[in-house]
Amino acid sequence: MMRLQKYLALSGVASRRSSEKLIADGHISVNGITVTEMGVQVDETSDRIEVDGKPVRIQEEKHYIAYNKPLGEVTTAHDPEGRATVMDKFADYPVRLYPVGRLDYDSEGLLLLTNDGDMMNHVLHPSHEVSKVYLTKVSNQVTDEEIMALRRGVMIDGHLTSPASVRLIRRETFDTVLLISIHEGRNRQVRKMAEAIGHQVVSLRRVEFGPVSLGDLPCGRWRKLTETEIRKLKAL
Repeated sequence: MMRLQKYLALSGVASRRSSEKLIADGHISVNGITVTEMGVQVDETSDRIEVDGKPVRIQEEKHYIAYNKPLGEVTTAHDPEGRATVMDKFADYPVRLYPVGRLDYDSEGLLLLTNDGDMMNHVLHPSHEVSKVYLTKVSNQVTDEEIMALRRGVMIDGHLTSPASVRLIRRETFDTVLLISIHEGRNRQVRKMAEAIGHQVVSLRRVEFGPVSLGDLPCGRWRKLTETEIRKLKAL
C-alpha cells in the first residue's frame, strides 16, 4: 500500500505536490470513485487509478548494467546442457534483467543487461550500426595485407562483412593481437572473420559496446551504467 500522491508521482503523472493539487481538484479516481482528500492509501497491485478517466500505472524503474562476463557462461536464461548462465549471477537482482545481444560461451568481456526493452531494441537494430570493439588474439602472424582485407570486408557464410576498423596491437612469432571494431551482429562474426584470412581466434574479449567501455571492471563483476552512458546509449 502507498499514498495516492506517491503512486501518481511514480506513474509519471506529476510531482507529489502537483499530484496533491490534481487530487484536490477532483481529477483522480480510485476504482471509479473520485478522490479529493489527501492521505488516501492505494494498493498498487489491484486498485485502478485514473486521471480524468484515463488509467495510469507505476512505471517500472529502469536498470542498466555493465557486466564483465567470464569464459564459460552462456548468454541465456537457461542452458539445456546445464552450463552456467549469465543470468545465474543476477538471480537475486530486484528486477528481471535481459542481456543486450549475446556474447559467446568461449568469449569474455563487456555485456550490457537491462529491463528497458525499448532501449535494448533500439541499440540492437541494425540500422543504428552500434559499434562493438573486441581485443582479439589470433594464431600466427597476421600480415598487413590480411589486416587490410578485414578492413575492406571478408566473405563469411556467403556474405561480405561490412568494413571493420582494425588496429594492430602486437605481432609476435606465434600470435597477433588486434583491436577489431564491428557494428554487425552476425553469429561468431569476429571468429569467422579471422578464419576467412586463415587464422584461428585464441582469445576474444569485448572491451566496448557503443559508448560503454569495460575499463578496469574485474572479471565476473558488474556495475551500474552512469547517467552519461545511459544518455549516450539512448541517443544512438
